[in-house]
Amino acid sequence: MMANTAAVSMTIPITTDSLITACIEGDRTAQQKLYVNYCDAMYTLAYRITKNHELANDSLQDAFIEVFKNLKSYDGSGTIGSWIKTIVIRKAVKTIRYEVRYESMEGVSEPMTENYENFTSHLLEKAIQSLPDGARTVFTLVEIEGYKHTEIAKMLHVNEGTSRSQLSYAKKLLRTYLTNEEK
Repeated sequence: MMANTAAVSMTIPITTDSLITACIEGDRTAQQKLYVNYCDAMYTLAYRITKNHELANDSLQDAFIEVFKNLKSYDGSGTIGSWIKTIVIRKAVKTIRYEVRYESMEGVSEPMTENYENFTSHLLEKAIQSLPDGARTVFTLVEIEGYKHTEIAKMLHVNEGTSRSQLSYAKKLLRTYLTNEEK
């Protein structure tokens, strides 16, 4: 009877709150579960920012060290995933900070929206990865992750205008890249 109880308790879904509590208490199994739940999505985000597998892995590792170190400060005001995502973004940006050069492009107008329905996700990902670091980072944070320019300006320590101009620049470069691929 005891074996059945143990099997049943392992199949009962664990709540996010109880998982977080177990992680804070140092439960390595819970920490592994939290990591496994988020590592793929967070690695993808880190890779999109760093454009380098090793740097993305380093950023992810540093981010999860910070997550487990500071988990008790998570106040539950947002999802745990968004809290982790913020840490991953900060770590990835910090990893490439010395390599990223933001060029002010004041006065560049927002490009018109194009319809690229025939392009594959692989081609679009390749196009995004071809962007310069600053433009790629801002494009990823705005268009993929949904951040506002004010948030990005604070994260990247740039002014809001620089964030906007980098997005415009990224879109212009993507349009050129995708138009050339179409030919």
